[in-house]
Amino acid sequence: MQQADFYHLLQSAFVVFPCFFLFGYNQVVVGALVSFDAFTDLFPQLDTVHANGSLKSYRSVIQGVYVSSFTLGCAAGSVFCSFVGDRLGRRKTIVVGSILTLLGGALSCSSSQLPQLFTGRVITGMGVGIFSTMVPVWQSECSPATNSGRRVVIDGIFILSGYAVSYWINFGFSRIQKHDVAWRVPLAIPGVFSIVLGTAIFFFPESPRWLVATGRIDEATAELARLRRVQGDAGLDEITREFTAIGVSLETTESKASSFRDILTMKDGKLLYRCMLCVGLQFWCQMTGAQVITTYSTTIFQQNLNLSDGITRILAASALTWKFLASFVSLFTIDLFGRRKLFLICGVGITLCMTCIAITASFGSNNRGASMASTFFVFLFNSFFPVGFLGPSSLYCTEVSSSRVLVPMTSISTANHWLWYGSALVADITLPANYSSYRSFLVQMVTPFALSSIGYRYCLVYAVIGLKYVVCVYIFYPETIGQSLKKLEDLFQQDLSIRQTVSVANKLAGLHPDEEAAEENVKGEAEVVEKA
Repeated sequence: MQQADFYHLLQSAFVVFPCFFLFGYNQVVVGALVSFDAFTDLFPQLDTVHANGSLKSYRSVIQGVYVSSFTLGCAAGSVFCSFVGDRLGRRKTIVVGSILTLLGGALSCSSSQLPQLFTGRVITGMGVGIFSTMVPVWQSECSPATNSGRRVVIDGIFILSGYAVSYWINFGFSRIQKHDVAWRVPLAIPGVFSIVLGTAIFFFPESPRWLVATGRIDEATAELARLRRVQGDAGLDEITREFTAIGVSLETTESKASSFRDILTMKDGKLLYRCMLCVGLQFWCQMTGAQVITTYSTTIFQQNLNLSDGITRILAASALTWKFLASFVSLFTIDLFGRRKLFLICGVGITLCMTCIAITASFGSNNRGASMASTFFVFLFNSFFPVGFLGPSSLYCTEVSSSRVLVPMTSISTANHWLWYGSALVADITLPANYSSYRSFLVQMVTPFALSSIGYRYCLVYAVIGLKYVVCVYIFYPETIGQSLKKLEDLFQQDLSIRQTVSVANKLAGLHPDEEAAEENVKGEAEVVEKA
C-alpha cells in the first residue's frame, strides 16, 4: 500500500498539480498585465488608464471582453469533453487540452495584433476547460475510494497556488513594465506546465473504468494492477473485487440510464432536487463576495491606508497567498466536521466578515484604526472562503450526483459555474488603480458602478447573500460524510420529503455505522422522522 500511495503522490505532482495550477494561473494572470505600459503601448485599444469619457467606456468594454474571453473558451472546452471524452479516452483528451493550452499561450505571448491576442486567450481557455474537466474524472477513476474528501480538496489548493503565483509574478514584472518582457514572459510561463502535463500523463495508466466500458478487459485488469502496485498473485483478490465492482457499476448505470429530461422530475431518486443542490452550491460559491473582496481590499490599502501602489500590490498578493495557505486547513476539517457543518461555519464566518468590513469602512479614510480593522477582516474572510467553499463544494457535488445522469447533471452544474464565475472573474483579478476598467457579464458590470456609488455598503449586499446561504444549507442540504455513494443513492430513492431526507442523512452521518448496519437503518430512521 505504501508503494500505491507513493504512486498516487506522483500522479498528483505531475498531472493533477499542473492541471489545476494552469486552471488558477491562466484565470488571473492578465489582470495586471493589461495595465503595464508596454502592453498598453502595443494594444492601445485596451488602454483605459490614459482614456477618459466615452473612449474610456468603450475601451473598458473591449478590455472586459478580452479578459473574460477565457471563460468562453473554458465553457467550449467543457462541452467538447462531453462529445470526445468517451471516444478518445481520458489520457488522449487531456493531451488535447494541454496542446491547446500550449498553443494559446504561444499565440498570446507572441502577439503583436489584437485579434491574435484574443485568439490566444480563447484557445487557452478551451484547453483549460478540457483538461480541468477530464483530469478529475481520470483522477477519481484511477484512485481507490478512500480519502476522497482530501483528494478533491487538494485540487482546490492547487488552483489557489496558481492564483498566488500569478500575483507575485505580476508584482515582480511590474518593476520593468515598460519592457515587452514584462507581459510576454508571464503569458509564456504556463507553457512549461502544459508540456509537463501532456507528457507525464502517458507515464500513468489509462482509466480502468473507461477500458472496461470500451470492452478492453485485459488492458483494464493490467492497468488496475499497475495502479494498485500489485505484482504476481499478491493482492490478486483485491484486484478481482475492485474489477468486479467496476463491471457491476457499469452494468447498473447502463440498465438505469436516464435522459436529460429525467433531471427535471422528483421521481426515482429526486434527480431535480439533487441537481439543484449542485447548481445552488455553485451559485453560492461564486456569490459569496470573494471576488469583490479582492477589488475592495485594494481600495482600502491604497486610499484608506494611503499606501503606495507597490505596497498595495504586495498586500493584495499577500492576501491571496494567505487564502492559499488557509486552504490547507480543509484537508483536516472536511472529514472531521463533515460537509454540511463546514458550509454552515464558514457561511456564518464570511457573513460576519462582510458585515464588519462594511462597518469599519464606513468610518472613512481618515480613521486609520478602522481601515486596519477592515484589512484584518479581509484576511479573515480569505481564511473562511477556501476552507468551506473551494474544495468542499466540488466534493459535495460529486457525492450527491447520480451516476445515471452524471453527464447531463455535470453539464448543468458546470455551465452554472462558468456563468457565475464568468460574471465575477474580472472583479477577482483586479489590481490597484485599474479596477473600474474590468467589466464583463453580471457582477463585472455591477461592481465598478456599485463601488463608486454606494461604496462600502456594497459589502452589505453580500452579507445578506451569505446569510441566505446559511439558511438554505440548514434547510435543504443533507450531510454526506461517512456514507458511500450507494448509501446516498438508496437514501434519495426513499419515499421521503426534502425535510425528511435532510434529517435522515444528518442522523446517519452522526451514527457512523458500518456499511451493513447503515443500509438497514435508513428505513428505520425515515419512520422516526415521519412520526416526529
